[in-house]
Amino acid sequence: MKFFNRTILSVRQEAAVEKTIANLKAQRRNRFRILACIDGTDESFISVRKAARIGCTAECDIIILYVRPIDQGLHSGGLQVRLARQNMMEAGFELPGVSHLRRALEILKSEGLDVSDWKKEVEHQDAFGDPAGDNKVEYLGPDGRSVVLKLKTAPDVAVGILDQYELGPYNLIIVGEPSRWRGEFMSFFDSGVVQSIVTIAPCSVMVARKLNERMGFLIVTDGTFRSMQAVRRAGVQAHVMGRDIAVLSVAKKAEGLEAAQEAVTNAKALLRAMGITVTHTQVKVGDPAQRIVEVGNAYGTIVVSDEKRTHLQRMFKGSIATTVVQTAETTVLDVR
Repeated sequence: MKFFNRTILSVRQEAAVEKTIANLKAQRRNRFRILACIDGTDESFISVRKAARIGCTAECDIIILYVRPIDQGLHSGGLQVRLARQNMMEAGFELPGVSHLRRALEILKSEGLDVSDWKKEVEHQDAFGDPAGDNKVEYLGPDGRSVVLKLKTAPDVAVGILDQYELGPYNLIIVGEPSRWRGEFMSFFDSGVVQSIVTIAPCSVMVARKLNERMGFLIVTDGTFRSMQAVRRAGVQAHVMGRDIAVLSVAKKAEGLEAAQEAVTNAKALLRAMGITVTHTQVKVGDPAQRIVEVGNAYGTIVVSDEKRTHLQRMFKGSIATTVVQTAETTVLDVR
């Protein structure tokens, strides 16, 4: 009988936890949530600056994520209890990644987002039998926005980032420039963190390369419903950030010029109806990915819409969005 009662209690507790998580996710869907991923390299911190500039309004929450590998050999007396009770940023000991999260916090401050006076909440969860587990510090602003520093434990960095998405949801993941990028066939067996995120992530992904934003956003459209949705979403983002907007369409052959011109005209009209100004439009002929990169490298951000192709489909058909992400010298936003 006692076992039966404990089972009933356990089921009720699980149901209560699931309901709490569902309510939390429902609340988060009314926010624009940015997951900025860092790995300690200078290049990765560009993602933090991008997050601060994109998430510059009270409706945006920013989560800074550092994923550390599982370390079951990490021994420190009472480490789990100490982390559960203390702020990892102030606990007086250094876990891998904490110094990088501190640096990210300073970068946010330099971008005008100072959370030093905000309410603070600390959370610790066991993970993979690692003594340190998962830890986060959440700063809650008076206007309802949230900034989170998350130190996550995972067997693999890409796995950790994608797992964090499942705890979201998130509207945008920002990662730094990839150190390597394999061909579609070889990536079946081994791909870098950024390539894995760009390939698998369910939400839009920004690969942040440099902070040259003088020329604003170049939004690419082919006239399809999917790309027009990308035009609308990227247009709002650029407008909130105060960036100039240009629109580009590429025809593979000269016969497609008329359709390409119609695509940029429709995109401009859509944004104008939203009260957003387009500075100019362009139409090019040739290989789409190559032309997009040639024009886009002069801009702060290239915006492309993802084709939602599987790994196998990309092997045989290719992907304009993925090729642009791989070869561009500037930041690329892959909208999904």
